[in-house]
Amino acid sequence: MPDSTQHFEPNATELDAARALMARHLVWDNHGCMPVARPHDTSFLPQLQRYREAGVNAVTLNIGFGDQGVEDHLRTIASFRRWLLDRPDQYLLLNKPEDLTIARASGRLAVAFDIEGSNAIGDQISLLETYQKLGVRWMLLAYNIGNRVGGGCQQEDAGLTGFGREVVREMERLGLWVCLSHTGHRTARDVLAMAQRPVIFSHSNPSALRPHPRNIPNELIRACAQTGGVVGINGFGAFLGDNLATPELYARHVDHVVQLVGPSHVSLALDHVFDVDEMNAGLAAMAHMFPPELGYQTPVAMLAPEQLIEVLAILQAWGYDEESLALLMGGNLLRLFN
Repeated sequence: MPDSTQHFEPNATELDAARALMARHLVWDNHGCMPVARPHDTSFLPQLQRYREAGVNAVTLNIGFGDQGVEDHLRTIASFRRWLLDRPDQYLLLNKPEDLTIARASGRLAVAFDIEGSNAIGDQISLLETYQKLGVRWMLLAYNIGNRVGGGCQQEDAGLTGFGREVVREMERLGLWVCLSHTGHRTARDVLAMAQRPVIFSHSNPSALRPHPRNIPNELIRACAQTGGVVGINGFGAFLGDNLATPELYARHVDHVVQLVGPSHVSLALDHVFDVDEMNAGLAAMAHMFPPELGYQTPVAMLAPEQLIEVLAILQAWGYDEESLALLMGGNLLRLFN
């Protein structure tokens, strides 16, 4: 366990070693955020190249969240897919595990999609299969506040509903990862108790290090691991510290999960938002979803893809071996995808 009283900053040699490590293994950021309310505006999508330049091989992009409905999600994923398919020399839609190998070998970025909240399906479970065929790999159930599936993490949580149980079963049938980030802890326990496949917390940090309703207790981290699932570490400042996002702080959250359940149950999920102005405006406009008293501050601190190399250098300096780092960089997500 690293000494929490000691600050560590990697030197040039350690950064070179981390860069070489990233070149040898799959690096998959399981949650990135491009603008999702403007389907005709693709001006931010060229910034996806920042992932490749940072040594990342695959990313899962959000196509909608919270109160957004079916039309919003379908319009966004259609826009993203068209833009990516028009650039086959730079991007590859992630449809099967072999695509990750192909993308790495050809220097392209593999892109999958995710959904933050089951408002994306309304009352129509059959939409799950449509999203799955369009490249969605996971959906979380409730985004901070409750819906027809279950409770959110920032309100009183009555647990998973009957409709929610049907949704979970259909997601498992389709091979969509059931995600419990942003979801109420009672609802999360209900899902974990009924799960027949691995469940994920795609981008949730340990509340033992940073108490926050969006973070999760050790009990839920252990229960997730018992399903064979993975906890993705979030790079958002409100969930790492007091609106503080540094590579060392991120590494400490990674290390906490590894010390608790081992390196086979942790992944990268930066939650990096590329349109910072839109995000800051959204936090101010949606106080019901992002209450200031819960630490949602502007300007928001968040870890960038370019800082992953520092995170890995720090973990190497703390004694993490290559096998463990390969798992958390992308190997654990590949296992679930397989």
